[in-house]
Amino acid sequence: MSLPKGLAEEVSKNLVMVARLIDEDPEQAYAYSRIALRLASRVAAVREAAGFAAYATQKYSEALAEFRAAKRMTGSVELWPVMADCERGLGRPERALAMAGEPEVQKLDKAGQVEMRLVAAGARRDQGQLEAAIVTLQSPELASNAVQPWTARLRYAYADALLAAGREDEAREWFGKALEADKDGATDASDRLAELDGVEFVDAADLSDDEDQDGIENLVDDEDDEDDDEDPAEVAAAERATDVTEYYDEDDEEYESQEQSAADADVRGDKA
Repeated sequence: MSLPKGLAEEVSKNLVMVARLIDEDPEQAYAYSRIALRLASRVAAVREAAGFAAYATQKYSEALAEFRAAKRMTGSVELWPVMADCERGLGRPERALAMAGEPEVQKLDKAGQVEMRLVAAGARRDQGQLEAAIVTLQSPELASNAVQPWTARLRYAYADALLAAGREDEAREWFGKALEADKDGATDASDRLAELDGVEFVDAADLSDDEDQDGIENLVDDEDDEDDDEDPAEVAAAERATDVTEYYDEDDEEYESQEQSAADADVRGDKA
């Protein structure tokens, strides 16, 4: 609203493209975010979009700078968890853990607090503290039977941490619970369960290619078998016939087959 109408429309178009592409083509989304940033760098929504586009392409330093700018402009703490995750991406899990203990966390809504818990658990794992990561994820939200937007991801993270700690039976249980809550397919909990149960998925396209190749090989083998079954006498006769056969143009007056020439020679011999 702070921009002239024409400029506002141009910036909005680029932000729409960022939102559309950020999951399917992050690099292209990032390119659109840079255009919007050049046009309106003093708009908080633009800085936030640029931050998420950079985050999606693992440009964590750039993403963190954009998130900090957006936070200064709005005074909101809603970006606090993703800012902490940028610190993880930069190889600074200790900073992410420090942010998890800051007063800003208490100002987050429930979804934000769960996200911060996920980031903190990830930071613990970055430091090799698997049991601490498991404890970090143990919360009322995890124990609740109610399904919220964050439930599948929280249960999945807990199952993954359990598996990393060698607690396979518990991990299988929680991957199952994550799958129950994952109505939108946000996680690969079903694949992880299959792996634990020793189920191997085969790509149908690859299987089709293998079958085609097997068919070709079988066809060649059949042809070879047919060649082996041929009568040697018939093969010899066919070869002799080939020796006296000449491929030709029938319109060529100079053509005279070898067989005809041989017959004429016999006739001339009789007359002599």
